[in-house]
Amino acid sequence: MAAAGLERPPHHHQHVLVMRHGHRLDNVDRSWPSTAARPWDPPLAEAGWGRALETAEQLPTQLGFPIHRVFVSPFRRCIDTALGLIGDRPAPDGDPNAATGSGSIDPSKVKVSVEYGLSELFNNMAIRHPPPSPEDHGDWGFNIPEIEALIPLDTLDHTVKSVFNKLPQWEETETKARDRYLHTIHSLADSYPSENLLLITHAEAVKVAVSAHLEDVERFKIKMDYCGYIQLRRQVVQNSDAVEAGKFELLASHGQTGVNCLPRAQT
Repeated sequence: MAAAGLERPPHHHQHVLVMRHGHRLDNVDRSWPSTAARPWDPPLAEAGWGRALETAEQLPTQLGFPIHRVFVSPFRRCIDTALGLIGDRPAPDGDPNAATGSGSIDPSKVKVSVEYGLSELFNNMAIRHPPPSPEDHGDWGFNIPEIEALIPLDTLDHTVKSVFNKLPQWEETETKARDRYLHTIHSLADSYPSENLLLITHAEAVKVAVSAHLEDVERFKIKMDYCGYIQLRRQVVQNSDAVEAGKFELLASHGQTGVNCLPRAQT
């Protein structure tokens, strides 16, 4: 029995959302890669912007807690998704008053940072039109200052120490990508244990986050929509000397999150 007057250390739940980007332009306009300067890095299509804005409107009801930090893959479709979620781009109909940024991701209260560890699975199965020398990182043209210039200055936090400060090695295997994604997710969570995080990334990363935290995962087939996301939660206990964090659990969907785990057909 605890001694009278002895208080337990403060504790709370940390939430981490892992989200797929919105609809990419090259899936809508098949001719786009043939004229694009960087065909390996498509932006969002109009449908993608619309889906990001719609998701921002839905999140407050679905979550019930604020997002404090957003970490985003350097690929343009992920950056655009982040901008759509914080309402930094007018709605597709051109009405500048339609995008207010009034979702659960309040641009005045959230910080956004670019994280290479959330990049696309780095091989020619996932990336359809790589540059001529894909093993040369310079060929990809990813420039962090240029990418950060797309993010509103009062929202950007470029002081964050990245988990990975460069692109993966070309011809990355699924196993190596899985290790990268899980290391990135847990490292970011451990770096900000008192904050709720949103990680905007690619389909493979969402699949990895599900499969790593789902019991009997072999029984399920994982499907995800654009802007589909999963929610991880863990208990964090903080005192003056240390922070102790429990294991993440995969929460059941609250509303439509766009990620479904469907039972595989029995054989």
